[in-house]
Amino acid sequence: MPIYPLHVYLPVKREEMDIHNMMDAIAAYFDNLKEILEKVTQTQTQALHRGAQLLCDAALEGRNIFAFGCSHASLLALELYYRTGGMALINPIRAPGLNCDADPATMTSRIERLPEYGRIIIDSQPIGSGDVLIIHSVSGRNTVAVDAALRAKEIGVTVIALTSLATAEQVKSRHPSGKSLHQIADLVLDNCGCLGDASLVIPGVPEKVAPTSTAVGAAMLNAMVAQAVALMTEAGAMAPVFVSANLDRGDAHNKAMLARYRDHIFYMGHDK
Repeated sequence: MPIYPLHVYLPVKREEMDIHNMMDAIAAYFDNLKEILEKVTQTQTQALHRGAQLLCDAALEGRNIFAFGCSHASLLALELYYRTGGMALINPIRAPGLNCDADPATMTSRIERLPEYGRIIIDSQPIGSGDVLIIHSVSGRNTVAVDAALRAKEIGVTVIALTSLATAEQVKSRHPSGKSLHQIADLVLDNCGCLGDASLVIPGVPEKVAPTSTAVGAAMLNAMVAQAVALMTEAGAMAPVFVSANLDRGDAHNKAMLARYRDHIFYMGHDK
């Protein structure tokens, strides 16, 4: 290992920087998010209301709700379940090899292209006609997400896709049918991100940085869930909302929610 002079390791003092020529990447990224969220508000609000109604109807009719994604897309499925302020009814689908805890991480990119695995995943879940499945896939091109959507629809499940149309409409599907997720789903939510998800150009860096799909997608789905809760309440139902376990009343409240809706909650394992 080469030994560098000490000054190589020393940080440059703020006053020694040419602040007039510096790029403020933090401000630029936040500006990007603001612009995207404004576009989402302008173009996706109606679709989000439709999605909220689907969730509300499923809950009121005693149906089940699931969320699924591969690799980093799975983060939003995890965001929605057992979550402070979230609906207790939303069940994540966590398939082997497709979550961010896979080792090596590159395995997820290979597995999400496997034919038929998406169908196996759906057939292994307690999911059926009248249920709702949220599938998050930025590109919507990979075989597992498409197969999962196709199989879900075959058995009468309503599929909500959260995707990036800017990406999905410019990349070729990897599914044998040639179809992408947004072409199959009953309802499409566009995260309004850019091609490839990374949003920020930094001078001197050949690749863009700072993806937006997780931040924007989480905001969209949490907004949709909030509206579903409002609709359930307007219908006279008690919405199954979790309270933070770090509040004094949280444990008792959440235990009651889990008990009341236990027939529609599948993530409790041996504690169910």
